[in-house]
Amino acid sequence: MIIALRTSIVFMILCGLVYPLATTGVAQALFHKQAEGSLVIHNGKVAGSELLAQDFKGAQWFHPRLSAAKYDPTASAATNSAVASNEYTKIIEKNIKKLRNENRNIGSKIPSDLITTSGSGLDPDLSPEAAELQVPRIVKATGIAPDQLIALIKKNQKDRQLGLFGEPRVNILELNIQLKKFIQINISKP
Repeated sequence: MIIALRTSIVFMILCGLVYPLATTGVAQALFHKQAEGSLVIHNGKVAGSELLAQDFKGAQWFHPRLSAAKYDPTASAATNSAVASNEYTKIIEKNIKKLRNENRNIGSKIPSDLITTSGSGLDPDLSPEAAELQVPRIVKATGIAPDQLIALIKKNQKDRQLGLFGEPRVNILELNIQLKKFIQINISKP
């Protein structure tokens, strides 16, 4: 009985105290930004995390991928609807209608990331094509030239990881922060 109690205490200290402190220390030393939540700082304040999507309302902003969790990081969720189901078809049709109402310029080819949610419901990135499709709406709302917005998208585009994994993408939070800076600079000009 005493041996079992001692073993339990030793493992509680090792697994409950030493291991978490060691892994936290290593993470802070080697991957500080990631260990702190990959926070995006704007004007000295936390604007969000580069890993979590946020909802941007208003025609002047790039809109992120849709979220089944309503952009709540504590409620990460997907739609859980089967792709072949009538429910999923209705969801997609509703999303296309909403997208067309917001972006009158959309043709027949719509990037899937503008009408579907990600598995987590919090994907912070869009394809460059999905971001570019929103340019006419933002031009109309802000008066910024289309080529300037396209350049802003290209400047914020991240390529495949290690040149192999994933797809080219644009982080919408970071893109909207750059857009806000661009708007502020151009408003302040005489």
